[in-house]
Amino acid sequence: MMVFLETRVTEIGPEVADLAEGGVLILFADGSPPELAEVSVLHRAVQGPGDDAPSPGASITIGPVSASVTAVGATAWSKVREIGHVVISFNGAGEAERPGEICATEVEGEKLVAALQPGATITIAA
Repeated sequence: MMVFLETRVTEIGPEVADLAEGGVLILFADGSPPELAEVSVLHRAVQGPGDDAPSPGASITIGPVSASVTAVGATAWSKVREIGHVVISFNGAGEAERPGEICATEVEGEKLVAALQPGATITIAA
């Protein structure tokens, strides 16, 4: 298995649950500006991110929640590598609407919110 990114959740912004219930997850590396931390899941990389971006079909796991990547925006992976930032939209889209977005298969919002806890592991692998 190739791991593109394995990261550990360090903090959950106060507005994350509302976004996650709607299928949107914003990741930002520890040390993000306070205004972005409010809507972000802050994290610290354990492994990666590697140079190669994940492709459609790669898996995303957040604790017990799993999804498959369906699209990767043009600049999404470079942002992950540079500043640990990406928007993951669990909408099943075959094409990313925004260049910094990774799309994945739909998941239940309630389960996603429940999985987002400090210490939880987020892994993108193939």
